[in-house]
Amino acid sequence: MSWGQPRSLQARQLLAASLGLLAFLALAGYALDRAFLETAESNLRQRLKSYALAYAAEGEFARSGEFIPPYEAIDPRLEMPGSGLYAEVVFPNGHWDSPSAVGPELPAGTMLPPRTERFEGPLPIVELDGAPGEAYRFGYGVIQDPGDARGEFPYTIYILENTTQLSRQVEVFREALWQYLGGAGLILLLLQGLILRWSLLPLRRVIEELKRVQRGLASRMSERHPRELEPLTESINAFIESERENLDRQRNTLADLAHSLKTPLAVLRARLEDQAPEAELREEVDHQLRRMGDLVSYQLARAASAGHALFAAPIAIEPHAEQIVRGLEKVYASKGVLCEFELAEGVQFHGEPGDLQELLGNLLENAFKWARSRVLLTVRPGEVAGNRRPGLLIAVDDDGPGIPEEKIALILQRGVRGDERVQGHGIGLAIVQDIVRGYRGTLDVCPSEELGGARFEVKLPPGL
Repeated sequence: MSWGQPRSLQARQLLAASLGLLAFLALAGYALDRAFLETAESNLRQRLKSYALAYAAEGEFARSGEFIPPYEAIDPRLEMPGSGLYAEVVFPNGHWDSPSAVGPELPAGTMLPPRTERFEGPLPIVELDGAPGEAYRFGYGVIQDPGDARGEFPYTIYILENTTQLSRQVEVFREALWQYLGGAGLILLLLQGLILRWSLLPLRRVIEELKRVQRGLASRMSERHPRELEPLTESINAFIESERENLDRQRNTLADLAHSLKTPLAVLRARLEDQAPEAELREEVDHQLRRMGDLVSYQLARAASAGHALFAAPIAIEPHAEQIVRGLEKVYASKGVLCEFELAEGVQFHGEPGDLQELLGNLLENAFKWARSRVLLTVRPGEVAGNRRPGLLIAVDDDGPGIPEEKIALILQRGVRGDERVQGHGIGLAIVQDIVRGYRGTLDVCPSEELGGARFEVKLPPGL
């Protein structure tokens, strides 16, 4: 695999987990190794100290000043030359060496203050066979009162042991340690592979469902997925539905346009076949062309307004509303209509700017057309669902005559042809209905409690 190609999620996770595990095992091995070495050195120090205390308790000095070791050997190795365990007693006018120290070259000891302990090493030595070696040394300062005129008598006991035994212990421990850690590492790597495969199983299911959707074996993603993948599958479903709606809308727009143009074309063909007078035919052609132009413009506007970007950037509503109201106040200047705003702070529209302008423009123009003197635009956050962005409520009230209850269902009826919807509130309301449907919202018409006329209320659901 080349470095330019992205690795799979499982490979990336397994690589990261493996590197982390190796780093952990290396640190754990180093820490255990240091702990064992410090423990071994501490045990060695205590053992050498016990030998020194035994020499101090059982050793004696003759009247001649010569040191007399304990009658029974503290350790048999102290009686064997070059055994690796050595003892030395240093006093003011000489020193004493154990039989094991005869032959090897050991570092010379110096007098220590009474009751002073010193553990040092490893120090360089030369073994009995002349080979270079190392040894740890424990020194203990002692003061003795022989009970005669000489008074107190200070001396220092040194116990040395070469590193052969300690090194062998450390080597055995390290071999066992890395064997166990290596075995544990392999087992953990296998477990990590199994866990990663199990944890990525939902992603593989998502991929399989996507393949089924691509092949036409399923219409959408299922809803049974882990919580972390729900936003992804919901977005995919929303995208699929949006694309299907776009395709259906394009088909319906073409079908509606073709159906709408059939009548004007039939009228023109009939007039031509009737051999109508030129003036009358010219007037009829002009009328039917204007009608076809209106139908084409409406269907194109309907198709453009119905589509929207699924993941659009938020748009501030207040600037668009103010621009639309300024234009309407000029158009309806003779009526003197006053438009009031009740906009929640920071409220935004998530969609296409053209959809927002069509939505506000048609609702406000309808309100200005039927209002006597007042129009109220209300915008505030709508329904809230979990971590999604809140929905949106847009309401336009007027103080006009209102809409009879029996006509409300008619003006909001789905599938009504454009030329039928021109009457009453015009095709602008149909465009609003199409836009709201495209955003999966609802459009409700009811009497206005605020102004007494009609209230058009748009509710958009929470976003993804």
